[in-house]
Amino acid sequence: MGEIDFLYQDNFNEECGVFGVINVKNASEVMYYGLHSLQHRGQEGCGIISTDIHGLHQVKGLGLVTSVFDEKALLSLKGNSAIGHIRYSTSGGGGIENVQPFLFRHHTGNFGLCHNGNIVNSRELKKFLEIQGSIFQSTSDSEIFAHLIKKDNQTNRVEAIKQALNRLEGAFAFLALTIDKLYVMRDKNSLRPLSLGKLNGGYVVSSETCAFEAVGAKYVRDILPGEILVIDKEGNVSSDFYAKKTYKNICAMEYIYFSRPDSDIDGTNVHKSRKEAGRILAREYPVDADVVIWVPDSSTSAALGFSEESKIPIELGLIKSRYIGRTFIQPSQVMREKGVKMKLSPVPSIVKGKCVVIIDDSIVRGTTSKKIISLIKDAGAKEVHMRIASPQITHPCFYGVDTSTYDELICARHSVEEVREIINADSLEFISIEGIYKACNREKMCVSCFSGKYPTHTYKGLEEANREGKF
Repeated sequence: MGEIDFLYQDNFNEECGVFGVINVKNASEVMYYGLHSLQHRGQEGCGIISTDIHGLHQVKGLGLVTSVFDEKALLSLKGNSAIGHIRYSTSGGGGIENVQPFLFRHHTGNFGLCHNGNIVNSRELKKFLEIQGSIFQSTSDSEIFAHLIKKDNQTNRVEAIKQALNRLEGAFAFLALTIDKLYVMRDKNSLRPLSLGKLNGGYVVSSETCAFEAVGAKYVRDILPGEILVIDKEGNVSSDFYAKKTYKNICAMEYIYFSRPDSDIDGTNVHKSRKEAGRILAREYPVDADVVIWVPDSSTSAALGFSEESKIPIELGLIKSRYIGRTFIQPSQVMREKGVKMKLSPVPSIVKGKCVVIIDDSIVRGTTSKKIISLIKDAGAKEVHMRIASPQITHPCFYGVDTSTYDELICARHSVEEVREIINADSLEFISIEGIYKACNREKMCVSCFSGKYPTHTYKGLEEANREGKF
């Protein structure tokens, strides 16, 4: 799939990433590097809320971490505790009003809130809250949680959080910051990753463990399914749970595509799981070829595994331009046609006259795969075989992943052979669902986009609306 896909909207995008710091000197500086490490999870906007004895301080904006937070902005974020957010818009759409963390002012105490994931029953909850008198400042489903906490009217904040969380259906990793506490919350299915680290006597929390290395923190453990972790400014840590039944249903796409290769999920390194997926793919669907290449960059690990297992040499057959970033500007049709060549270039001396195996992490709509195969064949390849290190994506995701309607998912509408013909590959195969479980070293995880079996209730009419392209 690679990063060229923004030109064709032919990719998976994860909604966002969260990072929290408490009891660490110059928290905003730590936050800056933490968010920068999570930049791959969203490029639309980012924000930080910090706190000191004078209250909560906020800076947020559209764009990358390096453009939103200059020295002046970081100096304004005073205090030794903070939460931050990286956004890619799915539910609720874009715009500065939807950039998190949100800052809520209330007579019981002000607090900041940020969220990674998607609330499946957000429409029903928002309607309920509006009837009760709530007024929303954004279209993000994250704001719903804040209103639920206050509607419960509990004097005990943790009990109010418990009641609010029990009304939510979907995937979420929440961070909430008050003047003296950091609240860390993970959904009962643990669909989104969230981990705890220790730094200079304080704590950090991150969507991915790769950020711990960047800030010099030591990994402690993953936040458990359904857990509410509370850390105060005295360094006390307390744990509670909002649900009696919890499940380890981490999203399979965290291993396949979203997370950085140097992150660990439930003790398994992402690079190793991707490499093992490549090995399994080579065993499940061997091919007689001269060279293995990959679609930069998330397919690199799988290609290494495929090459090692198949004994087919691996080469750098596609070069990605480092000077064309992501953009939200829609290019003209002429530029669309030239888009792949601007972003990705084949190496003719590597592929000319050879049978080539291209490894990619997934196929969503198929438009990019077709363009890449055309590039390789135009560069002189004799045959082009495609191997995909995820199963076929046949169903949409309702948990914070930006997937399309059924009509736009090519594998929902076509057989593997039909897809092969559409993208003009000489052969096409996908790793099995059993294979991806084995590669990720898991017995359970969410594979709903491959199987159609969702770990939570998806609410009446949601799938029907998706099938009609209305979701």
